[in-house]
Amino acid sequence: MGLIRAALTTGAVLSLVGALAVGGLWHYLSQPAPRPTLPAQHWGPGPAKPDNPAVVPFKISASAAQLQDLRHRLQTLPALTPPLEDANFRYGFNSRYLQQVVSFWRDEYKWAEREAFLNALPQFKTQVGGLQLHFIHAKPKQVPAGARVLPLLLLHGWPGSVREFYELIPLLTAARPGADFVFEVVAPSLPGYGFSEGAAKQGLGPAQMGALFRTLMERLGHKQFFVHGGDWGHAIGSAMATLYPDSILGFHTTSCWSNQFAASFKLTLASLYPSYFMTDEEIKRAYPQGEQFMFTLEESGYFHIQATKPDTVGVALRDSPAGLAAYILEKFSTWTEKDWRSLPDGGLTKKFTLTKLLDNVMIYWISGSITTSMRLYSEAFSLANLGLKIDAVPTDVPTAVVNFPNELMFTPRFIGADKFKRIVHFSHAPRGGHFPALEEPQLLADDIWDAFPKLLHAAAARAQHKAK
Repeated sequence: MGLIRAALTTGAVLSLVGALAVGGLWHYLSQPAPRPTLPAQHWGPGPAKPDNPAVVPFKISASAAQLQDLRHRLQTLPALTPPLEDANFRYGFNSRYLQQVVSFWRDEYKWAEREAFLNALPQFKTQVGGLQLHFIHAKPKQVPAGARVLPLLLLHGWPGSVREFYELIPLLTAARPGADFVFEVVAPSLPGYGFSEGAAKQGLGPAQMGALFRTLMERLGHKQFFVHGGDWGHAIGSAMATLYPDSILGFHTTSCWSNQFAASFKLTLASLYPSYFMTDEEIKRAYPQGEQFMFTLEESGYFHIQATKPDTVGVALRDSPAGLAAYILEKFSTWTEKDWRSLPDGGLTKKFTLTKLLDNVMIYWISGSITTSMRLYSEAFSLANLGLKIDAVPTDVPTAVVNFPNELMFTPRFIGADKFKRIVHFSHAPRGGHFPALEEPQLLADDIWDAFPKLLHAAAARAQHKAK
């Protein structure tokens, strides 16, 4: 009995020590970092000089020479390497299907019609930080009596563009019955994307882009505003909520993911008793971690290239429209539904039309922006930008999260709350992947409308608390 008692005592002590160690580690991983400050920077070529604050109308256009060159390249596409038997999209974009895409692009895609469509929304350019920034600025046509007009900054990611928002924007600028607010939308092309000028100097990462967009919104008359973002748009919006909490009234995002090791480690610890930390829906999305890890490992090759040598791969993609289409559209397949890798056409036309997808590719092609767009990966994961520790700095900006089931990464609410201290809305969409504005604009719009009464209430309470 004495031996058994000693063993039980030892076991209890070890359990207590283990619990204390885990608790201490959890506490350590939850420690916030101090908020950094960013200096004003000039990203254009040459020495710094004052920006031209003029806001000038802009129209998307392609010259006859550009279109003739594109057609020639599509007509003279060299013989492609045949895909492996039954490989479908598992080795990347299926070359047999790429030939169909190229044929459609060459013979059926009508740029004149698409140009008119893309120019249907009001667009402008202005100089911020030495760069010419392109943006859509859509205001509500009718404002119901007594309704507030809420400024909303929409931020896209890679390999997307403002094209993602064309179906979403009208759903936000049109008043909804019963709502006492409506949206005024500003949707910029990220610097180096589409028709926004790329940086001439190193270091323009998500935080620095956030600084540029705050200046843009102030120039448009909005000292305070709301932000929605996904992909890089999330990273930029998160940085803005962190660095400029007095400017950001609320943040709506398609994920509350964190780039901190602590997030993954805490998720692993939580697997010991997941129901204590998460709802059933969250548990289903978060585990098994091994499956999530393998998918990330299989699909992150592009990430390592773009974070290290974006200019090298950029040469090939700038030279070949077919290569550019394959590189971009493969992501619209796998990131919308990972099981579509087993389909010979990547399932691309299950949720999109080739016309919509090629609109996005055309924006990259005619602007020549693929290389500058990919540099964002290199800048974001540089030692200088990682040293800002933006993800480890908490923010009290009211935050709303909508989780689409096929999104690449999922972060449970309890982990997201380490960063976003005021999550007032955490929903699960019934369907959709990484590009919800293009794939499911109605679902995304509905969630934004549903979340905003909570964001407005939290923003008012926050302002009242700060005024005391």
